[in-house]
Amino acid sequence: MQFTLGFSPCPNDTFIFDAIVNKRIDLEGLEFEIILADVEKLNQLAFQNTLDVTKLSYHALALLIPDYQLLHAGSALGNNCGPLLISSKEINIKDIAKLKIGIPGKFTTANFLLHFAFPNATNTSEFLFSEIEDSLIKNTIDLGLIIHENRFTYKSKGLNKIIDLGEYWENETGLPIPLGGIGIKRGLSQEIKFKVDRLIKKSIQFAFQHPTLSLPYITLNAQEMDEEIVRKHIHLYVNEYSENIGEKGKEAVIYLFNKINNQATKLDIWV
Repeated sequence: MQFTLGFSPCPNDTFIFDAIVNKRIDLEGLEFEIILADVEKLNQLAFQNTLDVTKLSYHALALLIPDYQLLHAGSALGNNCGPLLISSKEINIKDIAKLKIGIPGKFTTANFLLHFAFPNATNTSEFLFSEIEDSLIKNTIDLGLIIHENRFTYKSKGLNKIIDLGEYWENETGLPIPLGGIGIKRGLSQEIKFKVDRLIKKSIQFAFQHPTLSLPYITLNAQEMDEEIVRKHIHLYVNEYSENIGEKGKEAVIYLFNKINNQATKLDIWV
């Protein structure tokens, strides 16, 4: 049986899915058509109900729960891994609501966290995440909301951190930061849902056990080729919550869902 499987070309996702894509583990009779796309593009495709299994922002998942359930494996969730708000010049935090902000997508969790911290920050423009640093340098925007490997590159471009929005979330909630998870179509059978969840967990475990095997696939798709940055990226976003979200991780997701769409928690969220 073949299913569409969407994830981003970022190192954390390609690390997680390498063993599935390259059939390093037994896929238990399943075949996957791989859709590689920026997370906001994946969010949009899921709103169109076109992907069977996909990485999604938890912000988007809060709105997609009528159509998708969550897997226990594959999440990007943790501590000290949230989006940063950066600028090319000194900014007073009190002025943030007045300034033009480049965001990596309307339905990204980064955008949710921006409004969680600054509800009045409504002057936003959407960019591909990898374009935000250059847009700041060109003064197209006043502030940039950065995710993924840009956390490790902005300083080298002379840009400054204004606030760590993940840190703000953790201080306010006492919970880990729920960035993204794996959604699977509700209409699929429970047998298929459990099998896909199991395969993703096995793929992660294989990647940790054989960390060099996935490097060719990771570097083939990465925006940033520096091996040290790739390593830091994976270390930051792939952790114990990725193998199994666990009760603390679920608590964080439910808290976020209640802030966005409290109807979501009335449904069976996880498979």
